[in-house]
Amino acid sequence: MTPVVLLMGPTAAGKSAVAMALAGTLGGEIVSVDSAQVYRGMDIGTAKPEAGVRARIPHHLVDIVDVDARYSAARFVDDARAAIAAIRARGRVPILAGGTMLYFKALREGLSTLPRADLALRAAIDADAAQRGWPALHAELAAVDPVTAARLAPGDSQRIQRALEVFRIAGEPLSRLQGRRIVDPLLADAQAFALLPHDRARLHAAIATRFDAMLDAGIVAEVAALRARFPYAAHLPSMRAVGYRQVWEHLDGASDAATMRARAIAATRQLAKRQLTWLRATPATVLDPQSQSVDDIAAQIAATLRDGPDSVIPAKAGIQP
Repeated sequence: MTPVVLLMGPTAAGKSAVAMALAGTLGGEIVSVDSAQVYRGMDIGTAKPEAGVRARIPHHLVDIVDVDARYSAARFVDDARAAIAAIRARGRVPILAGGTMLYFKALREGLSTLPRADLALRAAIDADAAQRGWPALHAELAAVDPVTAARLAPGDSQRIQRALEVFRIAGEPLSRLQGRRIVDPLLADAQAFALLPHDRARLHAAIATRFDAMLDAGIVAEVAALRARFPYAAHLPSMRAVGYRQVWEHLDGASDAATMRARAIAATRQLAKRQLTWLRATPATVLDPQSQSVDDIAAQIAATLRDGPDSVIPAKAGIQP
C-alpha cells in the first residue's frame, strides 16, 4: 500500500502546486494542513484552491467551519484521520499538504490523553478565583502539580484553570498526562517531504509578490465582507491569520494601505521563519523548490515512495537563520 504522504514547507514555497502535481502522478487526494483554509469565506488570503481545481482534484478539510468557530489541533487530527481512512478506502493516496506545523506535529506524534473540558467545573474554579484570587489557585496548583505551576505565572488564569480542571477530573497532574500520547497506526508508514527554498531573498520576494496578488484579487473587500457578517470576530483565531489581521486593522483605521501591505508582508516573513525553524528539526526528505520544477519535485517524491529515499538527491538544508 502506498504510504500517507506528508508535504510540508513554508508559506509561498509552492506546496499547493507540488501537491496537485503529485496527486495527478499518484492518483491521490489532498488533505489540507492549513489552520486558515478550514474557514468558509477566507479564500483569497489563504490562497485556497479554486472550485475548478477542487472539482478536478479532491481537497479535504477546506471550507468546513465558519469564521466565528474555533478549530483546534485536536479536531484537525480527528478530521484528518477520517479523511485518510476514506481516501485509502477508495484505493487512492492521501497527500497531506500545508504549512501549519502544529497540525503536522499533532498528527505525527499524537495528542496528549487529556480529559475534555468540563464547563461546570471551570465555572466553579472561576468562582473560587473571584473570591481568593488566581495567585491562591496558583499556589493550590503548585501543591498538586509543581512542574506545571513552575512554568506558569500566578496570574495566568486560563492555564491555571485548565491545569486544575485536569487534575480534578483525572486525579493526575497535567504535566504527567502530557507525556502520554496516542499515535494512530494510519500514520505508521507516513513519509514526510519538506520543501526548503535555499535562497532567502527569493522566498521574501515570492512572499511579497503573493500578497500583492492577494491585494489585486480583492483581499480587502473579502475582509470587509467578513466584518459585515461577523462584526465581533477580530479576537477570534480566524482573524488572527497572517494577512487578515493586518487588513482588519487597516479597515479599523489603524494603518493606511501602504503600511498595511508592509505589515502583512513582514508578518508573513516571520511566519515563514518560524516554519523553517520547525522544519529544520523535523525528519523529512528535503527538496529545494527553487532549483527544480514542480513536475520534477513530484517525480522525485514518487520515486522515493517507490524506490526509497536513496533515489533522491538531497537538497541543501534550506534557508539559514
